[in-house]
Amino acid sequence: MAGKYFEEFKVGEVFQHQPARTVTETDNLLFSTLTLNLQPLHLDSEFSKKAEFGQRLVNSIFTLGLIVGVSVADLTLGTTVGNLGFEKVEFPKPVFIGDTLYAETEIKEVRPSKSRPQWGVVIFEHRGRNQRGELVMSCRRAGMMRRKPA
Repeated sequence: MAGKYFEEFKVGEVFQHQPARTVTETDNLLFSTLTLNLQPLHLDSEFSKKAEFGQRLVNSIFTLGLIVGVSVADLTLGTTVGNLGFEKVEFPKPVFIGDTLYAETEIKEVRPSKSRPQWGVVIFEHRGRNQRGELVMSCRRAGMMRRKPA
């Protein structure tokens, strides 16, 4: 498996994920319309020119999905049982079409599952930065992880 098993995670480890990803107009348009988010700040260039940022904003849920998604190959590909939840999801700076996003993950907690001893819980803190190094997204995610096979 490409992902890591529960026993391979150490609190404090930081992973720099690759590749970085430049957000396109198509990404934003398709994601927003597929999820029925018809907010004109995401879809209407003329409307957005008159709004606070003077341009369209990338859908924040796309940003969340992209940053978490980039982490899968390094951390959880084939070794996760499932997500237990997300908390403290923040978007401190806007993302615009054409921004390039970089992802990193810090391991915040590693503990055996109380209810399912064959698995363990890992708390991941995912962070996304733009090409200027500005934090654009952060969240904590609890993942139920497989233990190494005996």
